[in-house]
Amino acid sequence: MSAVVWIAAVSLAAWLWLLLCQGFFWRTDVRLPPRTAPRRWPSVCVVVPARDEAAVLPASLPTLLAQDYPGRAEIFLVDDGSGDGTADVARALARRQGGLPLTVASPGEPPAGWTGKLWAVRQGIALARAREPEYLLLTDADIAHAPGSLRELVAAAHTGGFDVVSQMARLRVSSRWERLVVPAFVYFFAQLYPFRRIGRRGSRTAAAAGGCVLLRGDAAERARIPDAIRHAVIDDVALARAVKGGGGHIWLGLAVHVDSVRPYPRLHDLWRMVSRSAYAQLRHRPLLLAGTVLGLVLVYLVPPLALLCGLAVGSAPAAVCGGLAWLVMTGTYMPMLRYYRQPAWLAPLLPLTAFLYLLMTVDSAVQHYRGRGAAWKGRTYARPDAVADES
Repeated sequence: MSAVVWIAAVSLAAWLWLLLCQGFFWRTDVRLPPRTAPRRWPSVCVVVPARDEAAVLPASLPTLLAQDYPGRAEIFLVDDGSGDGTADVARALARRQGGLPLTVASPGEPPAGWTGKLWAVRQGIALARAREPEYLLLTDADIAHAPGSLRELVAAAHTGGFDVVSQMARLRVSSRWERLVVPAFVYFFAQLYPFRRIGRRGSRTAAAAGGCVLLRGDAAERARIPDAIRHAVIDDVALARAVKGGGGHIWLGLAVHVDSVRPYPRLHDLWRMVSRSAYAQLRHRPLLLAGTVLGLVLVYLVPPLALLCGLAVGSAPAAVCGGLAWLVMTGTYMPMLRYYRQPAWLAPLLPLTAFLYLLMTVDSAVQHYRGRGAAWKGRTYARPDAVADES
């Protein structure tokens, strides 16, 4: 057998393994688990870190203020050094709409060893703890919640005995580039962190989606959140690992009524979103980067190339293996496209999208070694991610 046939066969074997043995990552039916209303609704404090979010707050903050929650709930928005009047916009929205009580705080620049976002989260949690809440909802400033979102999250945590209930917010898919890149972003995330494994007791897989994390207050104290993850760029995964590592029970699934309103109209915007933390995800290790690049090539690029090469040179085994691998890849991507209400013809384009992600990952490493590090809202963090430090 030629080298092309062997490589195509390995790629097909990899896809069969992913299809059957990677926690059925491709399925999109992991939604909020069954839940019943508690007899007494626990108190909740909502913590919103916000840096230069004046443009999106009018679409997101009113949805938090309007939460239909039967218990005591309060919002703490922490303005992390914004230069666009984020705090003023938040106060104006609260005065105009009313609803849940809102406190806006401005803690100043983070000290050494802290990412700006987690420093803002720490200030928000410190303010919240004065109210002694039973739960904390950590949500980003670009996330819009349906009126019953908080109630459903708390009911799910109460019924399932979860210390963390997190939902992967439905990201915006309006522009051409969003349609091509965004569903794949969630697909790849689920491939790395299969949702079914995350919620299983005894499983080592841990992850959360930072846009919507309901965290039990006593679990946060046991895991020393956020101090224990203070340099984490990928803070949601670090939080989940800290809680689960301390014996906590966590859950992550796809959202139905939690949406991101942040636009990514250009490829450049999406590129920055991915590349800012891609190399941190690889723990800043060159060998992991090389393995990831080879893996992306083998799993995503080889199938269409093997099919075309096999057809061109008349190698039926190469064409069959490549075609079957591409077919399995396409089939596993279809549920995510349906979840995002996108056309089926995008599914065969997943190799192209994977190639873009490969380039974004390499660019993330290049930026790191140029001393630019990961970035969040205009800040650059050259220090390796805490996920790498603590592993």
